[in-house]
Amino acid sequence: MKVGIVGLGYWGPNLVRNFSANPDIEEVVVCDLRQERLNLIKEKFPACKSINSIEELFKLNLNIVAIATPVRTHYSIAKKALENNINVWLEKPFTSTSDEAKELIKIAEERNLKIFVDHTFIYTGAVKKLKEIIDAGELGDILYFDSVRINLGLFQHDVNVIWDLAPHDFSIMHYLLDKKVNAVSAHGIANYYDHANLAHVSLHFKDNCFAHFHVNWTSPVKIRKMLIGGSKKMVVFDDMENFEKIKIYDSGIEMKNDESIHQALIQYRIGDMYSPKVLQTEALALGVKEFISAIRENRQPLTNCYDGLKVVKILEAADKSIHQDGKLIEI
Repeated sequence: MKVGIVGLGYWGPNLVRNFSANPDIEEVVVCDLRQERLNLIKEKFPACKSINSIEELFKLNLNIVAIATPVRTHYSIAKKALENNINVWLEKPFTSTSDEAKELIKIAEERNLKIFVDHTFIYTGAVKKLKEIIDAGELGDILYFDSVRINLGLFQHDVNVIWDLAPHDFSIMHYLLDKKVNAVSAHGIANYYDHANLAHVSLHFKDNCFAHFHVNWTSPVKIRKMLIGGSKKMVVFDDMENFEKIKIYDSGIEMKNDESIHQALIQYRIGDMYSPKVLQTEALALGVKEFISAIRENRQPLTNCYDGLKVVKILEAADKSIHQDGKLIEI
């Protein structure tokens, strides 16, 4: 297959490296308006062909176009690619509105093309292990999903902190829990310019389950942690840990009767903790492999446009909620 990669900023070079390393990729063509970025990639990957025109890129006989540009440009570039019968890889978030996402999905369906949304964490060994644990029923019924993703920088100029950081955790939540989000509420604050740099987002489900997300660009420490509570066990996923990324706690609360909380006999169960082995493989390389396989097998990739649309709907609802002082927005 031949792939074109548009956008050689922060993430683009990682795409170049992983597509170039895949044995099923015959040629990689890189595209950016900035000649200095093209020169840099050419130094590191001399086998790549470089071009500074998207229109010229689409004239080439490509199988895939990978788009790593600001989210406001995703729709227009992806639409042109699809209209030229090219499968599309898009960085997160999928699009800047759900209407844009729906239109891209419609075009892809009509032309039998595939759209891959790069929710990279789905391909990590840790998240795959979490999926195994939850699907096996080890945690019991999921009661809550609590996520923290904070650090100092990197401020984005076109989106707020929710659009920048939260798509990672929204996509992980959807993959692990397979629950439909009914409503969203969010609070945020913009300390430095128009876009919120700190935010809290709450997701509500039909059943007795709740999800909360804390994202922040202005934290003095970097934290990447999730807590998932079940009726049987609880799990902590700390992505900053090098060895024990996942810890499963045989802990919980048991109610001895159905009386009111003031009269009920509550028993706290504190059991063992263990950390399962997690495979350390590069997620992006697995994502590339998955997309190529999906195209050849004429199926949807694991992280597809439909999942991307779900995340965009949550992001839109969070924006509406922030501007209405945390009002609950139904999806």
